[in-house]
Amino acid sequence: MAPTEEGIPVSGARALARLPGQVRRRPDQLARSERWPGGADWTRLKPRLYDHDWVVYAKQPLGGPEAVLEYLGRYTHRVAISNERIVGIDGDQIAFRVRADAGSGRKRTLRLPGVEFIGRFLLHVLPAGFKRIRHYGLLSPARKRSGLAAARAALDMAAPSEATLESVADFLHRVARIEHLRCPCYGSGQMRVVAVIAPEPRALHPRGPP
Repeated sequence: MAPTEEGIPVSGARALARLPGQVRRRPDQLARSERWPGGADWTRLKPRLYDHDWVVYAKQPLGGPEAVLEYLGRYTHRVAISNERIVGIDGDQIAFRVRADAGSGRKRTLRLPGVEFIGRFLLHVLPAGFKRIRHYGLLSPARKRSGLAAARAALDMAAPSEATLESVADFLHRVARIEHLRCPCYGSGQMRVVAVIAPEPRALHPRGPP
């Protein structure tokens, strides 16, 4: 089949093989539990799906690729809610800042019961077997270091500088204004490490009879 205007045709086996394992296993689980919708015979439908030539829908986005990256970037590289947005906890109520409206950028404080807040947060947690981002080609985990180095050499580009990681002390001070080395008893002075005590090794108990 030739490529169409909206997408690229691929074989059914290739299309279904690219789906996450959790997605591929779900119909089999429904069929075994006799909860398959519509009373369809999954044992007959499954081979037909693999034999069919599917078309991957790849229509040009309305806002262009920049709009797609901006939309996905809000979910792939951010947590559901940052520490800075949580205002406080009062009993079983959690107060946090949200946008009042999309246009003005103003903020308002929303209060939710703790159970509902946790439930909303868990909606952003992926199920087991799903990956948030999959890298292929030069960025695949198996050859990322060597592949990017070869690409930079071919393009005559310098290697990037080492990333500067924020320390725990700087993070606590920026987020919660906590001086973690300040003495908690007197509220002044700075604690310092004078010794490191290694944990005691656990005693090895011989395994008893089964």
